[in-house]
Amino acid sequence: MTGASSPGLLASVADLHEMELARVGGADIVDLKQPAFGALGAWSSEALTAAVMLWNAWDEQQAPGARRPMLSATAGDQPMVPALLRAAAERVAGTGVPIVKVGLFASKHTNECIEALAPLAGRCWVIGVLFADQEPDFGTLAALSRAGFTGVMIDTADKASGRLTDHLDALTLGQFIAEARRHGLMTGLAGSLIAEDIGVLTAAGPDYLGFRGALCEGGRTGRLDPARLADLRARLKAHSGTARG
Repeated sequence: MTGASSPGLLASVADLHEMELARVGGADIVDLKQPAFGALGAWSSEALTAAVMLWNAWDEQQAPGARRPMLSATAGDQPMVPALLRAAAERVAGTGVPIVKVGLFASKHTNECIEALAPLAGRCWVIGVLFADQEPDFGTLAALSRAGFTGVMIDTADKASGRLTDHLDALTLGQFIAEARRHGLMTGLAGSLIAEDIGVLTAAGPDYLGFRGALCEGGRTGRLDPARLADLRARLKAHSGTARG
């Protein structure tokens, strides 16, 4: 977990080549997500297994004193059916990915889904993802904490509906982060973020900011561009330094 004034950079990647670009470019979390398959589109089990092998090999490739990025993967856009959501998350965890992200879409069954994931949360890091364009219930944070989740993120479900900041203002996001931290949860903000969002969102105090479209030539389903990643990394560092004063 990073300090509140210095959010880490989560870079979502669509394949092994982009995964390597994200490592070289200084991502703090390399997030395995297939953007062509939805908000939290999942990689195949075979691709996840290959990614874990590559991630394990990074220990030998890092510069002396440097740490490899963390590795996360999404469980796909699943219906809010407890057994189905748990099965999808278990599939991802079974490949050796250490951080599993699960989407908690608007549903009257959200708390049941969270409870169903408690056994998995006892074995690996599980991150719940709420959605800014679905009127997220921050009361869910207490349930996530009780179930043993490691953290929570806010993203957007419908990428055509606008950016995170079009749905939730900085004050609301700051309240979300404070409440999540009160429950011992790591925090992240994502949702079609652009470079200009960094200043406002850094001030809100998240542990991580997540990017996909801003990293790519041609939008979120395009190819990751190392120059864009380098620019975001530099901007994030600059704003973090300002936040620390």
